[in-house]
Amino acid sequence: MVYRVAGYVKLAKLWERRRDAAIKLHNDYFRQKYENTSDFELAHVYVDITGQKTITKRQEMIRLLKLCIYAEVDIIDVPTKAYLAANMEEFCFLLHFLFSLNHRVDIVTEDADYHIDTLTNRKNVRETLKEMAAEYVSLSNERYDKWHTQLIAAIEKVSPQRML
Repeated sequence: MVYRVAGYVKLAKLWERRRDAAIKLHNDYFRQKYENTSDFELAHVYVDITGQKTITKRQEMIRLLKLCIYAEVDIIDVPTKAYLAANMEEFCFLLHFLFSLNHRVDIVTEDADYHIDTLTNRKNVRETLKEMAAEYVSLSNERYDKWHTQLIAAIEKVSPQRML
C-alpha cells in the first residue's frame, strides 16, 4: 500500500509578509521528506498563516479535514502536535473526529518530547489516543457536538483542496 500523506503547518500571522517564501519552504520540506520513499506519496501540503487558534477558523486545516472525510489522505504529517490544536480540548475533539471516520487516518509528528506516530503504533499510541479522546468527549458531549457542528459547517463552505 502507498500511503497518501498531507503535510500541515500552522504559522503565526507575522509570516503573512513572507507568505510565498513560507509556503515554498514547507512545500520543499515535505517534498524532500517523501521524494525517495516507495511507501509514501505526498498528496498535499497545507500551510495556515493566521492568528486563529481554533481549527474551525483555519482554512487550510479545514481543507485537509475535508480530504480526510473523502478518504484522500491516509496520514497527516505535522512537525509538532501544537500545529494540530491550540489546547487539549480541541486536540481531543480533533482526534475523536479523525479516529471516527470510516477511512483510517494516521497522525505523525516530529516532536522530540511528545512524538506521535499512530501509523507504526509503537506502544499502542493510536489506541491510547483514541481512548483518551473518546473519554474526554464523553465528559464534554455538548461542547463536542457544538464544535463538530461548526467544523462540518466550515468544511461544507471550503473548496476541497490546494494542490502542491
